[in-house]
Amino acid sequence: MSDAAGEQEVLVVVSKIKNYIREASGMNTAANVAPALSGVIRQLCDQAIERARQDGRKTVKDRDFQ
Repeated sequence: MSDAAGEQEVLVVVSKIKNYIREASGMNTAANVAPALSGVIRQLCDQAIERARQDGRKTVKDRDFQ
């Protein structure tokens, strides 16, 4: 989905990502990480949707992300 400016919605909880990265590495997280990660998630979801579609299902399952 996109807004009026043509930007896509962020699909991740930014505070959770920042906390995870800080706890795992002690590093900070740049502001442009959330949109980039959302793009990766969109690609994975699109691939999973296609796998479910090829299997004749209307439900995306965990196995579709494999």
